[in-house]
Amino acid sequence: MSPRAEPGRETPTKKLFDRITQEIGKLYVGQDELVLGALVALFSSGHVLIESVPGLGKTLFVRTLGKVLGCQFGRIQFTADLMPSDITGAPIFDMKIQEFRFRPGPVFTQFLLADEINRAPAKTHAALLEIMQEYRVTIDGTSHVIERPFLVLATQNPIESEGTYNLPEAQLDRFMFKLVVDYPLEQQEAQILQMHSQQLDLNDRLKNDLQTITSPPEILQTIQDNAKVRIDPRLIDYINKIVRRTREWPQFHMGASPRAGLSLVQAARTLAAFAGRDYAVPDDVVQIALPALRHRVVLTAEAEVEGQKIDDLLTELIRSVEVPRI
Repeated sequence: MSPRAEPGRETPTKKLFDRITQEIGKLYVGQDELVLGALVALFSSGHVLIESVPGLGKTLFVRTLGKVLGCQFGRIQFTADLMPSDITGAPIFDMKIQEFRFRPGPVFTQFLLADEINRAPAKTHAALLEIMQEYRVTIDGTSHVIERPFLVLATQNPIESEGTYNLPEAQLDRFMFKLVVDYPLEQQEAQILQMHSQQLDLNDRLKNDLQTITSPPEILQTIQDNAKVRIDPRLIDYINKIVRRTREWPQFHMGASPRAGLSLVQAARTLAAFAGRDYAVPDDVVQIALPALRHRVVLTAEAEVEGQKIDDLLTELIRSVEVPRI
């Protein structure tokens, strides 16, 4: 998933995107779909669900992203006994002033890696997903605002299912993208072994090897600028047809919601801006359609028994919709 649609001009957003990806590549090798998906979600005010096996460098990626973008980063390891207050924080009694004061939890950051989110119970999921939607935490009737930009990268392991709680469809729908991260290519893996096998302190490498390219105010300004990218009415109609067709497709028990269409529109705008264009094209939509839809549709029991894959069915569905000429 790289900006492969027709290139545009050398705009400030395109230059910023190119510099960010170049800087991330100094420490984080490969996984282009993860890098682009996370950046598109960040600059579209969305969040990302990552399905991958352990050991592919997700924590390194979040820390690298935080350093390059000048943002705070944090990580929460989800477990079966994790409580909502472990994420949000809670009031504690201050002996000095003899009253309760709020102690913020680890969610008060800007880039949050929610590792193995499906290991925590439903009430803990609900606490995090409310924060993702509202950008604030309410404790004892008092709201505490989360500093923007705020990006959640939640991971789940597709292999181990013992002791896990599946995320309900309503909660999955809150994620802009679901990215499936696979093992790196042979050359990339060799480069990883060469680069990260020297027992060097990661904090030192983040400090010395990487430059901070941007800042939270610039990111927020870029998000506002991306919203001005033109979307032709024919492109809106194309997105609408794709989303509505998921509800009629025979192999899908449940189709995508209108929120999926909004995600496609916002992400197409951001991809166009990354490519240096002030207008979106159908290629932008096709490029991010699978990550935006794969977690929002549910296979029928018959399709599951037949071993059909959601990505294959979605690809077939997208090809069945006539592409507009813009």
